[in-house]
Amino acid sequence: MADLGIDVSRETSDRLQILVDALGRWQDKINLVSRTTLADVWNRHVFDSAQLLPLIPSHVVSLLDLGSGAGFPGLVLAALAPQLQVTLVESDARKAAFLGEASRLMALATMPSIRIGRIEAISSIQPDVITARALAPLDQLLTWAARHRGDTTICLFHKGKGWRVELTGAMKNWDIPVQPSNSQTDLDAVILRIGRFSSRQAGVP
Repeated sequence: MADLGIDVSRETSDRLQILVDALGRWQDKINLVSRTTLADVWNRHVFDSAQLLPLIPSHVVSLLDLGSGAGFPGLVLAALAPQLQVTLVESDARKAAFLGEASRLMALATMPSIRIGRIEAISSIQPDVITARALAPLDQLLTWAARHRGDTTICLFHKGKGWRVELTGAMKNWDIPVQPSNSQTDLDAVILRIGRFSSRQAGVP
């Protein structure tokens, strides 16, 4: 992962390979990722997730991954940054079972917490960082994130080529301090780093 500015140990590389192997086995049973991406799984999913690491402040200790699915980016970040306490939220029980099995096989230094349920229904977590990838439009992501954030929480959201349209739409409902960073795995995509956002609707925090 040197191209991303990330040095990994052999042990960490092996853990990521275990995740990729588990994905290949489970993909035949449940649809974890688009089948068209499997041939390029390292670039499309692993490296795409790993590029968040340099954007995470060094003091961060907790991370909440919304709609974790196949563990991207949550399990990748858990492998790369063992000091992080990662919470994975997934409403699909089958995908949550995959996350549990993959976590066990990867033998992560700090095992993630897996919350099975809808994002809007689980108890507030207030992590240092909230992530989401290929989950929902930005306006919806901010609605979900709002109930889980703390005073200093930052959000790191993967967004594709339509990110400007999404941002314009979301700004009708939210004041958003945002810094887009170009994706290193997709020329049309960005990572949106969002600070303390607030609702434009009266009475909504």
